[in-house]
Amino acid sequence: MVEQGLIRAAQSGDRDALITLLREIEQHVYRTAYYILNNEQDAMDASQEALIRIYSKINSYEEKAQFKTWVQRIVTNICIDKFRRTKPSVSIDEHDMIFNDPQNVEVEVLTSYMAQDVREAIQQLPEHHRTVIVLRYLQDFSYNEIADSLDLPLNTVKSYLYRARQQLQGLLQDYQKGGVSG
Repeated sequence: MVEQGLIRAAQSGDRDALITLLREIEQHVYRTAYYILNNEQDAMDASQEALIRIYSKINSYEEKAQFKTWVQRIVTNICIDKFRRTKPSVSIDEHDMIFNDPQNVEVEVLTSYMAQDVREAIQQLPEHHRTVIVLRYLQDFSYNEIADSLDLPLNTVKSYLYRARQQLQGLLQDYQKGGVSG
């Protein structure tokens, strides 16, 4: 396993191995931060803080848990701390839409709007529900990995996911009816 070799080399003081390892996880770290915080600048700040913490704490990683679980715990904790320190705000930044196929512009526009509705609905969830949704569906973590990352009992994770899915379904139905404006 290449990752384990990089981790061991990094823990032995191989700076190049550590930098390679950080580069491999930086997109994953940013994506998690962005979906939890829903703000590009905050996500970049949280990602940078997480990568610095991983860099400085690599020797504290033990192979009891998977490396991605250890990294996820760091990122999630930083995001939760950042989220608690600041009031959540809705980003009004519009992202450029690039249309690959002129024949499917309508489909791409609808898909873009649906994705925006999902992002907005996720942001309306309570913090603990939003975090488990991000880890499960956007980071593809197993229930056990979520439980390990958040230091929660497995049944609590299942309960949070169940409730979060119910809330999302209701919010998305409201969006379809035009009942919620963002």
